Amino acid sequence: MAAPKKGRRPSGSQGRPGRTLVLFLIAVVALTGGMFLSGHTTPRLGIDLAGGTSITLTAKAQPGAENAINPTNMNTAVGIIERRVNGLGVSEAEVQTQGDRNIIVNIPRGTNEKQAREQVGTTAQLQFRPVLTMEQGTPSPEPSASPSAEGDQSDGDAGDKNGDKNGDKNDAGGEKAEGAGTGEPSPSATTQGRALTGALAADASEQPQAAPSGSPEPSAPATPEAPQPGATGVPADLQKKLDALDCSKPEERSAVGEGVKPGENTVACGEDGAVKYALGPTDVAGTEVDDAKAVFDSQTGKGWVVTLGFNKKGAEQFADATERISGQQPNQFAIVLDGEVVSAPSVQTRIGGGNAEISGSFNQESAENLANVLSYGALPLSFTESSVTTVSAALGGEQLEAGLIAGAIGLALVVIYLVVYYRGLSLIALFSLLASAILTYVIMSLLGPGIGFALNLPAVCGAIVAIGITADSFIVYFERLRDEIREGRSLRAAAERGWPRARRTIIVADFVSFLAAAVLFAATVGKVQGFAFTLGLTTVLDVVVVFFFTKPMVTLCAKTKFFGGGHPWSGVDPTRLGVQPPIRGRRRTVPALTEPKEA
Repeated sequence: MAAPKKGRRPSGSQGRPGRTLVLFLIAVVALTGGMFLSGHTTPRLGIDLAGGTSITLTAKAQPGAENAINPTNMNTAVGIIERRVNGLGVSEAEVQTQGDRNIIVNIPRGTNEKQAREQVGTTAQLQFRPVLTMEQGTPSPEPSASPSAEGDQSDGDAGDKNGDKNGDKNDAGGEKAEGAGTGEPSPSATTQGRALTGALAADASEQPQAAPSGSPEPSAPATPEAPQPGATGVPADLQKKLDALDCSKPEERSAVGEGVKPGENTVACGEDGAVKYALGPTDVAGTEVDDAKAVFDSQTGKGWVVTLGFNKKGAEQFADATERISGQQPNQFAIVLDGEVVSAPSVQTRIGGGNAEISGSFNQESAENLANVLSYGALPLSFTESSVTTVSAALGGEQLEAGLIAGAIGLALVVIYLVVYYRGLSLIALFSLLASAILTYVIMSLLGPGIGFALNLPAVCGAIVAIGITADSFIVYFERLRDEIREGRSLRAAAERGWPRARRTIIVADFVSFLAAAVLFAATVGKVQGFAFTLGLTTVLDVVVVFFFTKPMVTLCAKTKFFGGGHPWSGVDPTRLGVQPPIRGRRRTVPALTEPKEA
């Protein structure tokens, strides 16, 4: 093989621009096809564009534990809240800290906002407390003294009503707790009402059943649901608090249990406020729960159940507590979160081994809710909901429209500048911008389901800024081409000689932009990260487009008559660039050297 002549660039140095361009187009088509096959043909929008709710939680210092508000506990709380919200299927939720004591929770539109807010708002420590007694959620009225027969009849009717209420309260949940893998399910009362509060049994022994309608009354009077003060060891002061508590008032329900230490007695309301409880000291803290799951048990016919496991310390505490509670009346164990009883199952025997099962009148939703609370309820801090901002879909649409209009105006100004200044070369720039826009759109659509990327308003701003960065890369290359042409080279030669220098400048400029985006992404939180991520993504795509699309396009266009011949509208006309083209068709004469004649 003959070596290339000295001073002549090897033909292989120009590469194969056609092959490079075809491979690039194949990659774009493959990504676009993958987008359509995945079913996600539009980028996932953030809360500020699609609408949703933003909740700000502020950490609250507990008495004697002011140092608990620290970065470690805040980050732990963020992880727990995020898993709790995502446990509802809200995978698009965003949870991050803001400052030293605030947590921002963004819940997108289309999710169960009320349910998610309940999960986010229940941020106190999870506790297992014994139930000392329980009553109707509203304060009991003063008894009226009327010894008449009519009053006796009223008392009888009231007793029937109380009996019905007893049945309703027992039926309200119908849950039973059993040691994992022990015995057959014990019979339970009729399952009605909410499934998060109710009865809980620990083994296969039968629970006392209400007498059927029409059967003779038992000789011994039934145990009243709400015992008198001191009847079951309820302290008089605690009973007084219980009688005064009105769970129908939201302000009382939210304030109940505040400042109560784990070792103290307290009162609490049920989830719906229909029942209020007097509770003993905490037996097991929620931090001792390892895991809890909602499982459908089809083998024994229990239906949906909640299984929970404790660590070594919690297993011992739970076993001792269930042994003690199973021998007293009422034999119920209250699961308390944020001062509210989310479940009050009954226990009839000691549950050892660190595993337990709660069964009863669960459906899938109620079982998953309770499992979610048990799994992620043990937050190291308590929080208050300091602000809630709801963005409607209409407002988000207006913001998106404004962002798109701003982007269109910026793009139009760039196009006008390119057309006026670069003429024919502007076509290459416009096609390059189009390729970059297609890649950006497709990748953003795929990143939504892939990594949870959401396009918010700052991200749109990042995309608008990227238009200028991408156009700047074209300008660097085009100006390098013009400089080479001014030195007297043809466009084909200028395209190859100017590329190494332009390439170096483009890489350095894009590296600086990408580094700025990376630092901004790492040093900020929230929506600013969307701007940084989009800026970094478009910067990387700019390098890809310039190397694998713009450069091959220039090389191919240089071989055409319009560009290579220096057409006045090509943008590389030597005359317009101040270069006098060589005169074609005339041979340049060189004066002959002659020796002087001798005299």
